[in-house]
Amino acid sequence: MASPSAPRATRRRQRSTRVTVAASLLLVAAVAVLGAVPSGSWLLVSVAAVLAVALGAAAAKITHSELLQSRRDAARDRAEQAQAYRRLTEERTAEHGAYVADMTARIAERETALAELQAELGTAQRRAAEVARKMNAEARRADLAERERDLVSGRVEDAEERAAQAIVRIVELEQEVDVLKSELTAMTSAWHRAESARRRA
Repeated sequence: MASPSAPRATRRRQRSTRVTVAASLLLVAAVAVLGAVPSGSWLLVSVAAVLAVALGAAAAKITHSELLQSRRDAARDRAEQAQAYRRLTEERTAEHGAYVADMTARIAERETALAELQAELGTAQRRAAEVARKMNAEARRADLAERERDLVSGRVEDAEERAAQAIVRIVELEQEVDVLKSELTAMTSAWHRAESARRRA
């Protein structure tokens, strides 16, 4: 694959050649006129003048074509640069869209997990309240029925163990909820910062 600088180098060489040819034509015209004037021949001066005009016109034509070519090259370079910027903008837009979609999906996933944990926490709290009520009922029965104390004591210990497990689970769920809330807050902040950066860009 040819280097992008190769066509530009070729154009520069062509321009240099054209400018050199135009300058050479003007130099030849000047030499012809300067050589004819001292001779004093009207015919020779006229021929030199016509030759000078023709060479000047040719030099002007070459210079004009060089100017047009330079403008075409500049327009082509600007068009290529605009295409490159357009492609870069499309790539950045696609990357930003993918980032936003990914962040949205992750936030939705965290929110779903948070809702599930909150529901589980509510269920665990209800179970703990129910166990506590049962434990209180068993304790009252133990106070009222001294003869069944041993049996009721076993039930109370079991209820206390379940209540302790429920309390431990509640604490664990509350910690998980706090962690998920922190992650959700951080991700939401990052998403907002990315949106702000995109709008500023």
